[in-house]
Amino acid sequence: MRIRVGIGGWTFAPWRGIFYPDSLPHARELAFASRAVTSIEVNGTFYRTQTAKTFATWAAQAPDGFVFSLKAVRYATNRRVLAEAGDSITAFMTSGLVELGDKLGPINWQFAPTKAFDAEDFGAFLGLLPARVDGVPIRHAVEVRHPSFCCAEFVALARKHNVAIVLADSADYPTLADTTSDFVYARLQDAKPDIETGYDAPALDTWARRAEAWARGETPPDLPTFGTEAAEKLNLPAERVFKTLSRWTALDDEAVGHEGQVVAVNPAVLETPRLAAD
Repeated sequence: MRIRVGIGGWTFAPWRGIFYPDSLPHARELAFASRAVTSIEVNGTFYRTQTAKTFATWAAQAPDGFVFSLKAVRYATNRRVLAEAGDSITAFMTSGLVELGDKLGPINWQFAPTKAFDAEDFGAFLGLLPARVDGVPIRHAVEVRHPSFCCAEFVALARKHNVAIVLADSADYPTLADTTSDFVYARLQDAKPDIETGYDAPALDTWARRAEAWARGETPPDLPTFGTEAAEKLNLPAERVFKTLSRWTALDDEAVGHEGQVVAVNPAVLETPRLAAD
């Protein structure tokens, strides 16, 4: 069983000379980054539609086994009535992202911090998310950032639609650690600018232990959950497996998890590339 750890994006000027060699051409940054980590969350897809050619180019530059997660277009989530997002969802899902092939990871549907939970409207939105596009299976995650989502009704709704709730480690947004799909999507957003690795060693060790627990099909007991059943063990299909190259996890395929039970962490989004670079 494997755990995947990655970064949010790959085009950042301050990374030159720290993560990327000074001599590396800008056009080779994705190829370099995708060989240092096992996943990258693409933020650009939130702001503008990409072409099938662009997705194919990204796939060609990344190695086998690599996975992109895509932040879904904002026009689908930044709206008053989510039930009316069908056209925007379809336009995004048919924009060519299936050109990523087996390198296509989860789609992250991120909502504004001001968007409160409305069970009927949110349920209608989840019902619009396609399970397949052109025969390619699609995994969905929702990143909700309003405290009203911290309730059993939302957890049950996400589980009904087999949609993961993004776990955010953030000082600004609530943390929901309920597992509602056959993978876990965690975003580590509390990196400190005065710490070279973003998180100090004890914090990284804690997240490594949590990732190990998810990979075993368990729910880490030290994270907040809001579902009514509060199960500690989850029997999940071993469809997709993920791996970490980060030094602090020290996991391998044989050491983590049990056959037939796997949770994927995709990805940990950090403010610094140091974790992945070492």
